[in-house]
Parts: sequence; C-alpha cells; structure tokens
Amino acid sequence: MKAEIGYYLAGFADGEGSFNLSFRPRQDYKLPWKVSLCFNISQKDKVILALYKRYLGCGTLRGRPDGVWYYEVNNFNAIWDNVIPFFKRYGFLSAKKKRDFAKFCEIAEIIKKGEHIREDGIKKIIEIRREMNDGGKRKYSEKEILSKFQESSETIRQTLDIIDVKG
Repeated sequence: MKAEIGYYLAGFADGEGSFNLSFRPRQDYKLPWKVSLCFNISQKDKVILALYKRYLGCGTLRGRPDGVWYYEVNNFNAIWDNVIPFFKRYGFLSAKKKRDFAKFCEIAEIIKKGEHIREDGIKKIIEIRREMNDGGKRKYSEKEILSKFQESSETIRQTLDIIDVKG
C-alpha cells in the first residue's frame, strides 16, 4: 500500500470514523452479554469507503436508503489483525481520536486475553468505555450490564448446586 493512501485514510477516519464497543444481550450465550468492538465510517461517497475495504482487507460496505454508505468492521479477528495494526501504523492527529483508539485497543487486549467473559473483565471494559466517545449515548447502562451479569452468575451457581446435589 502506498503510504499516502494510508495517511489519507487515517486522516479521513480521524474526522469521520468511529471506534465503538457494544454490549448485546444474548440468550444463547453462557454469559448474558456479547461484547463487540466495531470500527465504522459513513459517507455519501462510496469510493472513499471502498478504499477502506480494499486497504484494510476486511469489513462490509452497504448503502442506506437515504444515499449514505456505511463501512464497518465488527469481526474481532479482522479488528485485531487488520484495523488495529493499520491505525497504529498511520495514527491520528486529534487528541480525541487518539484517546478513543487507545481505549479501543485496551478493550481489544482484554477480549484477546479472554477476560471479557469474567465479571472483573466486564467491569474493566465498562470503566474504559466510560472514557470513550465522550461518554456517548449508551443503550445499556453500566448498572444494567452488571446486574444481568450477576443474575447470570447466580443462575450458574444454582445450576452447579443442583448438579452437586444430584451428583
């Protein structure tokens, strides 16, 4: 890749891109939440977003009915192997994007180590999320996330108690 394109894409993402973390409730999971990282960017000009797909080698590009195009990467391996190394190499100029990206990388490290499946890992992630995207609008409050996690832990403990009794 020509370095100029890398710096161009990083600069464009500095102003228009977003690094996000989401908690999605899951009934089919051992845990009550699926923790997901996502890099996305939207724009009316599809050509620029197609460059991200080409140079990052991952993600999806789709159009919305209002004519805006949306590029996103939400597969953890693609984020770990492609997105993070790309932005570590080309960087950002704005303090806000540098901070959000650093927090995004911290959360990725927690997920990579498998700590996101434990309550203490979820607590760490929540603390880091608090400082991302200027607090942003959250679909699920910290209290709601932790209370569901504790409910799940209690259900697991009760199940293990039943198994011990039968065992």
